[in-house]
Amino acid sequence: MGKIRSDIAWSTVDRIVVRGKSFPDEILGKMNLGDFSWLQLTGTVPTPQQSNVFNAIIVALVEHGVTPSVIVARMTYACAPESLQAAVAAGLCGLGSNVVGSMEGAARYLSEALPKDAPADADLDALAQQIVARFRQSKSPIPGIGHAIHKSGDPRTPRLFAIAEENGYAGRYVQLLQRVHAEAQRASGKSMPINATGAIGAISCELGFSWKITRGFGVMARAIGLVGHILEETENPMSGEVWSRTEHESSSHLRPGVVAS
Repeated sequence: MGKIRSDIAWSTVDRIVVRGKSFPDEILGKMNLGDFSWLQLTGTVPTPQQSNVFNAIIVALVEHGVTPSVIVARMTYACAPESLQAAVAAGLCGLGSNVVGSMEGAARYLSEALPKDAPADADLDALAQQIVARFRQSKSPIPGIGHAIHKSGDPRTPRLFAIAEENGYAGRYVQLLQRVHAEAQRASGKSMPINATGAIGAISCELGFSWKITRGFGVMARAIGLVGHILEETENPMSGEVWSRTEHESSSHLRPGVVAS
């Protein structure tokens, strides 16, 4: 077996070096969180255009209201206030194929349909038809298409696409996703928007990221959002009410003398 190896960081008594840069001298006070995340992931400093797009992706994923992940985090914190990190971790565990993590599915089918060595004149319409047909045959939802709340259009999507366009990252993957969207609506006869995670999946491909890491963008960003909700829980708690009402309403039909509403 070869030596154990990492190329990311090292430290000594008086030095910390990350991706070849002095942490206190070249990173602290010099790079924002998104740019440092890019450096951590790629080993390079982002260009201004990459910075604009990547920071927009991260910001877009921080907050979306009282979602299942938020409820889980708040409830976990109420039960174990001595372990804030466990509450955040509990919330992050729910970032799966249906919520936030769907960007992974979108990035995967886009990158597999258009590998890096795909010809420049690839037929995007034909690829979109194949993608949609495959998901319809398996009776599976198409990642990145449709939204439980924003049924008439995810308000984040056009802005993400605009930022990508302004910075030169609205190429073939974005175009293919848009064709998948059009074909999915045609085949189903239903109006379904491209959601934010679909847009992020496509833009992540434009930035050159592997689909295998894209769910991590949601993990990074939503952790910030969950910490904010836990802070609010300490100041204006809702978990007790959620617990009490859920327990009462879910079992009210079993209680003697209680008329179920």
